[in-house]
Amino acid sequence: MIELLQYFGLPVGISSVSGRIDEIIVIVHYLMLILFIGWGIFFIVSLIKFRASKNTKANYKGVESHYSSVLEALIAVIEIVILFGFAFPIWAERVNDVPDSRDAESIRVIAQQYAWNIHYPGPDGKFGETRIDLVDEQDNPIGLDRNSEFAKDDFTTINQFHIPVNRKIRVDLSSKDVIHNFKLPELRVSQDAIPGMVIPVHFTATSTSEDFLKTTIGTKREGKGLEIACAQLCGLGHYRMKGYVTIHKEEDYQAWLDEQAEYLEEDSGDDDDWGDDDW
Repeated sequence: MIELLQYFGLPVGISSVSGRIDEIIVIVHYLMLILFIGWGIFFIVSLIKFRASKNTKANYKGVESHYSSVLEALIAVIEIVILFGFAFPIWAERVNDVPDSRDAESIRVIAQQYAWNIHYPGPDGKFGETRIDLVDEQDNPIGLDRNSEFAKDDFTTINQFHIPVNRKIRVDLSSKDVIHNFKLPELRVSQDAIPGMVIPVHFTATSTSEDFLKTTIGTKREGKGLEIACAQLCGLGHYRMKGYVTIHKEEDYQAWLDEQAEYLEEDSGDDDDWGDDDW
């Protein structure tokens, strides 16, 4: 069943919860298909049975059969089962089982028109403070206070989201301006980023980007990597608000973190040299 939906556009799932989410999507689609066909048949039968040329007289007593009531009750029961048996448990897990930042790879994502600012805590695993008066769209888009505790090893990227495979990821999501939606289709993640709120999102990737690309061979998506989409209309530039996701093996992810730390150290050294010359 899941393969059928993938044929009609559902992307390959590479998250630990992909199977469960895909299962409920399949069930809902089949229910909607049955209802669509059923109501379509009912509509056509009604047109033929009560057409004007037949001169059928109206029955002022109304429908005397209880078949329709039984059918409506059956559909309601099925929807309740889907809601309480499938949807609620998944939603409860998403809301209640948010991992502590010490038990997961913790990353901050700050949305803005029209980019994704990704904030990594650095080797100490703790985020430095951010201040709105320090926001500079060119040099400091999230307003990171380098003088605050824990901030010296923090680094940021724009539209480049790097994570390790097979490890819990916690994303603290926020927005600088309007409502955006942080959507990772293959990871089955979709969450609104709302100004004034920090919303935790968590997931575990089960495939690296390299392995994912192998699944696209021979399809329309061949050669196209994983992306962050904004699934909420956020302004005239909404169409170009796109980020890129790279899922690494553990050792490759650590190498990438070390590389970013080296860049940060070089930048800090350049700033110090500039300051000495200027003085």
